[in-house]
Amino acid sequence: MTQSAPTSQSGTGAAPTRLRDRFTIPVLASGGILMAVMQTVVVPLLPDLPRLTGASAAAVSWMVTATLLSGAVLTPVLGRAGDMYGKRRVLIGALALMTAGSVMCALSADIGVLIAARALQGAAASVVPLSISILRDELPPERRGSAVALMSSTVGIGAALGLPLAALVVQYADWHTMFWLTSVLGALGVTATWWAVKESPVREPGRFDVLGALGLAAGLVSLLLGVSQGGQWGWGSPRVLGLFLAAAAILVLWWWWQLRTAGPLVDLRLVTRPRVGLSHVAAMLTGFAFYANSLVTAQLVQAPKATGYGLGLSIVATGLCLLPGGVTMLLFSPLSARISASRGPRITLALGAAVIACGYALRIADSRDLWMIILGATVVATGTTLAYSALPTLILRAVPAAQTASANGVNVLMRTIGQATSSAAVAAVLVHHTSLVGGVPVATLHGYLLAFTMAGAVALVACAAALSIPGDGPSGGIRRARGATRGARDGAMEGA
Repeated sequence: MTQSAPTSQSGTGAAPTRLRDRFTIPVLASGGILMAVMQTVVVPLLPDLPRLTGASAAAVSWMVTATLLSGAVLTPVLGRAGDMYGKRRVLIGALALMTAGSVMCALSADIGVLIAARALQGAAASVVPLSISILRDELPPERRGSAVALMSSTVGIGAALGLPLAALVVQYADWHTMFWLTSVLGALGVTATWWAVKESPVREPGRFDVLGALGLAAGLVSLLLGVSQGGQWGWGSPRVLGLFLAAAAILVLWWWWQLRTAGPLVDLRLVTRPRVGLSHVAAMLTGFAFYANSLVTAQLVQAPKATGYGLGLSIVATGLCLLPGGVTMLLFSPLSARISASRGPRITLALGAAVIACGYALRIADSRDLWMIILGATVVATGTTLAYSALPTLILRAVPAAQTASANGVNVLMRTIGQATSSAAVAAVLVHHTSLVGGVPVATLHGYLLAFTMAGAVALVACAAALSIPGDGPSGGIRRARGATRGARDGAMEGA
């Protein structure tokens, strides 16, 4: 009799539970895509925002900078909070902040409110590492690889979808409409996550390291602000040099504190292990190489035809040029999971970085014909899919189950630092290689080719870093994954 009651209860609730379980992966993936869309929808607006808001172009640029800075700071912080207090709870909170920021943008044209709203949306950068951690805790090993690969690819998929979507809205409707649309999508994302995603039983109890969080925030803001504004303020200006010196001093003190506090925000002893540390280095280099593709392609195809190489495309057409890369990322994520399962994720990462370098080789060979531009950009996107899908798997195999969200948060942070550095480096190259077209300085084709060469070289360094990561083969990772999942389930049963 004592065994029949649970059977009847499971029978009455099994159908809704199985239905929610089927939607867990699609809901988490849609959250990642929505996060990337939110980050890119503002890009087509930037040229018109000074007129629409009455603000200067320098002030308007903070709508991108604010999201970058808050995302870099909040990703490791929210990852740690997820490990301690519940990943589903923190994930819903991050999506809610993203949605609230979108509503604020939809209701206001004041540049101060818009910048604050975009800073709120930066919290969504933690969606992907939190979701990957949930997938590790909830899925069996045979389903985990493909789900994590898909989740990692959502960043590129959303970015490829966001630009043409935003361009269409901006061209044919009031710009506030775009933010109302993303507000609705965000609210649906919060509701779907609350319904379909179960709270993970895997926790790492302890006291939250508030001092570590404040120190990391101050250090990262100083570093990334100097990197993102160096081209505008001058790399040798007192402000930029002061920011870099402050970042160095703060981060050294933060490192000292993390090694001595009982419950650090980031476990640096874990980070300095070769398998984890080299994965973070590869993430930063891959982020650098990947981001140059989007930056340079958009500017190249929109350059006026009078340059001799530009195609003079509209913003909408530019977004459509990047769309094949997003579709490719969706299609190739299962392949990445298969390669990681058979050869190990470090081989997948190295292969992805090599494919990125091949894509830039195509860009250097021909950047005048539209079909070659699209082909080269798509090859880079394919390599990015392989690399980005492998990085979380490397982290999952190298860290304890209770630290997956914070460890993946640091990995995403390293990608962000790579992307910010890429943006500054590409801008510096293009600014120093310009010619006058109709009295307006425009980047030369030689400048674009130098940017491709630089990104391709960084991709090759990322490949070398990936091959330097100590490997244990796919079977060892699977054995540890099964053990971690079994331990999590046993813990949940004991708690019940």
